[in-house]
Amino acid sequence: GHPWEAMVNNMSQDYNPVHEDFRLWLTSMPAAIFPVLVLQNGIKLTNEPPKGVRANMKRTFNDIQEEVWEGCSKPQPYKKLVFALSTFHAIIQERRKFGPLGWNIRYEFNASDIECSMLTLKMFLEEQDEIPWAALVYVTGQINYGGRVTDDLDRRCLMSILKKYYLPNILDDSYRFTPSGTYYAPPEGDLFSFRDYLEQLPLTEAPEVFGMHPNANITFQLQETRKMMDTMLSIQPRATSAEGGKSPDEIVAALAAEIESNIAPPLDLDDACPGLFDRTASGQLKSLSVVLGQEIERFNKLTRRVLSSLKELQKAIKGVVVMTGELEQMYTDFLNNKVPGLWEKVAYPSLKPLGGWIVDYHRRIDFMRTWLTKGNPKSYWLSGFFFPQGFMTGVLQEHARKYQQPIDALNFNFQVLEGKETAEDITEAPEDGVLIDGLYVDNARWNREMKYLDESDPGVMISNLPVVHFVPVMGYYPPPLLAPADPKEYQCPLYKTSVRAGILSTTGQSTNFVICVGLPIRPGTDSDFWVLQGVALLCATND
Repeated sequence: GHPWEAMVNNMSQDYNPVHEDFRLWLTSMPAAIFPVLVLQNGIKLTNEPPKGVRANMKRTFNDIQEEVWEGCSKPQPYKKLVFALSTFHAIIQERRKFGPLGWNIRYEFNASDIECSMLTLKMFLEEQDEIPWAALVYVTGQINYGGRVTDDLDRRCLMSILKKYYLPNILDDSYRFTPSGTYYAPPEGDLFSFRDYLEQLPLTEAPEVFGMHPNANITFQLQETRKMMDTMLSIQPRATSAEGGKSPDEIVAALAAEIESNIAPPLDLDDACPGLFDRTASGQLKSLSVVLGQEIERFNKLTRRVLSSLKELQKAIKGVVVMTGELEQMYTDFLNNKVPGLWEKVAYPSLKPLGGWIVDYHRRIDFMRTWLTKGNPKSYWLSGFFFPQGFMTGVLQEHARKYQQPIDALNFNFQVLEGKETAEDITEAPEDGVLIDGLYVDNARWNREMKYLDESDPGVMISNLPVVHFVPVMGYYPPPLLAPADPKEYQCPLYKTSVRAGILSTTGQSTNFVICVGLPIRPGTDSDFWVLQGVALLCATND
């Protein structure tokens, strides 16, 4: 056992009378091996940031000392900006509750970030006659807070939020942080006047405080429900069947047999349609055919894994082979309608339950088989790829060879087609670039009449995007992510799944991120508006 348990056992063997006022204080990081007995008999205290913007700001203001509050030679801007900073701090911590809509990666922003930023703020105000806004924003956003941020799109979001709080207008008493006017920096006063203002803020904040759509609250509640259901599933005992019902063994064996009977054999390159894998005059394979070959290789690896594990599981249930830990887990996953970890290791990222995953798997295989046997499709279902990023490069490479242009000077322009909703609506392939179908808009919708990105309808989290024409253009460079807000276009990130976070690859890009798609936006909004809403495109939904 663990040395902890030995120590507890030794102490409990000899009966030593303990003084009734004796208290033992233990501090520990969260640990899976912590003895349960101690937990059951102890009082547990945890130190977590308070929930809610109001509670978060109250904590910050309780920690500020009177001499610090009154200790700047420019009291009006200092107090306004300290208040703005504490609001910003609360907003970025509380945004985490919205999951991927808030941040792609859940960052542990903490008190040291705000302390450091307050010192920086005071230093800048004391040293310079004019407030150096650009330096303040840069040091606070890119260094003090940005040092934690590893995802480029999260950095863009962080800077867009900070721009609402660190700006010259903040010094004007009429400036409001939110459209409803509930949140603002109070006029200059003592520490108690600011604390009194915090007392009258609402206990729970509306999504508008974060610059988000009211639908974000539904997303948050769905996530909480899902977490609770997953926890309940994980601690549920594996019941035996009631009389006349099927036992778990029978259920899993029948499911495994049914799935296995529908799995087609691996794809064979010998079935390729004539000309697909022919070489060009210069002896090169066509770029998109190379992409197809690589995709088929990955799909075949997955198909072999699925077939072999299903056979093994059925044998293990009958007792013909030993039930290994991996097969045991697969058995449990089948009972809970989850995709087995054995498959996920060699599969594409997906958040679908087992039933939806199987349907999606067959659809992907069908798409690849049609491409292999019938030739290049008129429109490509981007969601069907293991590695959409590779396909994007393949399209650019094909264009570069066709027009003898350098590939590093090519970038995509995007055009959402009118009246073309699905691949079936496409009659012919474009001369240049590719048509992409099957994408979804997360937390917004495409306004088909006015042809721009618009806010979601109430209660509709995800909507379909019509077919998009990806056109490679020579000498076009999309604006950098941290460029000033754009009133016409939003660089909308495209992700494989709604988790949005991936593993940071060697290029510094997340493996879940595919490309930024420039989309026109509703007049009267700017790109920062959509950044704060957490709007993105997705290749696949969760069900």
